[in-house]
Amino acid sequence: MTLLVPFDDSALSETALERACEFGDYRDEPVVALTVVPDDRSFAVDRGWIDRNEAYRPDDLRKRFEQDVRAVDESVTFRWERADGSEDATATTTDDVTRTVREVAAELDVSILFVGSENAGRVSSPLTSVGDPLSSDARYDVHIVRHVG
Repeated sequence: MTLLVPFDDSALSETALERACEFGDYRDEPVVALTVVPDDRSFAVDRGWIDRNEAYRPDDLRKRFEQDVRAVDESVTFRWERADGSEDATATTTDDVTRTVREVAAELDVSILFVGSENAGRVSSPLTSVGDPLSSDARYDVHIVRHVG
């Protein structure tokens, strides 16, 4: 089985990665950090990945995120996916990211998903959170990290 951490370079996703590594060492399970980047420049700006006037270069983000993952633990497998836009006209970029995480989780036969999210699992959740829809998937256990450190 595999432990999966959606990694968006936030402090919460880094903490989730650290906890997954600790748990993976304990259970002797591999850890995969997954970064999903959509073809949506505003998504990158909103998350602070790039400045408003900076060019959107997804490959540069991939390199930066991979370095950040390696800084946490060299043994983590880094995986990069581009979120394809959904054919569903009502789907948001967050929906596309969530769908991609779920697809990778199924492909890897994930036992536990470690999610860094301030909002996952709350009754009311913002539209921009991938944590809430991921936490409702019964195919794997979910460890939700709500606090850094």
